Amino acid sequence: MRSPLLWPPRKGTQHLVDPKGATCREHLEAAGHICLLKDTSDLESSSEIAHFIKAEKLEAALALHLYRGGRLLQGHGIPFGIIFGGTDLNEDINQREKNQVMGKVLEEARFAVAFTESMKEMAQMQWPHARDKIYVQSQGIVTVPNAAFNWNTFLHCSGINQSADNLHIFLLVCGLRQVKDPLYLVDAFSEWHQEEPNVYMVIVGPEVDPVFTREVKAKVKRTPGVRLLREMPQEDLHAALKNCFAVLNSSVSEGMSAAILEQNPKPKALSGAGVEAA
Repeated sequence: MRSPLLWPPRKGTQHLVDPKGATCREHLEAAGHICLLKDTSDLESSSEIAHFIKAEKLEAALALHLYRGGRLLQGHGIPFGIIFGGTDLNEDINQREKNQVMGKVLEEARFAVAFTESMKEMAQMQWPHARDKIYVQSQGIVTVPNAAFNWNTFLHCSGINQSADNLHIFLLVCGLRQVKDPLYLVDAFSEWHQEEPNVYMVIVGPEVDPVFTREVKAKVKRTPGVRLLREMPQEDLHAALKNCFAVLNSSVSEGMSAAILEQNPKPKALSGAGVEAA
């Protein structure tokens, strides 16, 4: 079967599609399907979608995010499925217009996938007409840490010039946007660092929201014990997650944190705050 995967872009990274989209494509292609991974920002209008479907002779489609991806597939005559993203259920659901659009998408979708039972229940409660087409598929992550990754070099790039043996590095991996709330723990970690200078908080991620990014940079610049790094290659990030003391999550809204899943092969303390997880 020839089908597209519509994935919201990782804005701030030259519109690179989230790595989870590539992973999904790999699994579907291994099952014998031909998959085209498409950035949703490249297909803004109904006519563009229709042309894409016709030109590529597409037979079915799968989209991440009920609103950002799903609404693009309505009315084009091909069967499609939806994967809930997180903000569609935690944020967009509270906006009347988006809520109505998402309900219409679910009417037309053949199926919808939630990562957790709580996400499924939330969707069923909101759109009872779709309750029999919503399924739970737990999210999984394949990690491939870079064997050549140098933890000391990472620390140096972070502006941390201490012996790695005595450090406690807490990593917060997220795109710089308000829903991820990377500043939530900054003051607490700064106070902790002043009491114990071997404790650092390092924020790693792409600059998604330009205005909020400037706010984060300004705050981090004047806050002892907190560092900010731009997005890293995925293999390097996986290696950094293995070396750090713990992974942080301070999202206001979260479906399933990929960073926590990527860290979990090597169990450590995980810290979350301010999270309204699905």
